[in-house]
Amino acid sequence: MSTIAANPEITPDDLLKMPDGERYELVDGRLVERNMSLRSSYIGARLSRLIGNFCEEHPLGWVLGADCGYQCFADKPKLVRRPDISFIRLGRLPGEQLSQGLVRIAPDLAVEVLSPNDLDYETDFKVEEYLRAGVRLVWVVNPESRTILIYRADGSIQGLREPDELSGEDTLPGFRCRVGALFTMPPDA
Repeated sequence: MSTIAANPEITPDDLLKMPDGERYELVDGRLVERNMSLRSSYIGARLSRLIGNFCEEHPLGWVLGADCGYQCFADKPKLVRRPDISFIRLGRLPGEQLSQGLVRIAPDLAVEVLSPNDLDYETDFKVEEYLRAGVRLVWVVNPESRTILIYRADGSIQGLREPDELSGEDTLPGFRCRVGALFTMPPDA
């Protein structure tokens, strides 16, 4: 991630008004560009499709993409995060309406798909921010090592490899997929 230092006084409302604002997160009032590689974008879309298809069959909640911004960090009003995938259970959004602008509640699930330029400490910091905000489950997908780290609200962490099964646990009950299926490329790739 690279920080754009042109205007240190950017607000969440300013971010919403920017024509390309979905490309950025806001950290302490500064724009931080979200880097996505082709491979991480493909894997993120693949996982989003799997979760979305599951939620079409089992209406459990809302599956949201990387352009959805969250301003749900009580101690940091100038922090906006955009997980690559997020999920909010039914019954949590006021009137079950998808409002305009930034989401003010923490998602139940946040997924980060690592890109080559993502730094470990930045990802660790994001995970901690999500958990402090009330996210119940965070998945960090690493395309390079073909692994997933699962962070839970209770503080437990679990690592999964390709033969393992990824589960939505009690956050997305019934969702399951083999980790290796996320890293499968099209046949002619």
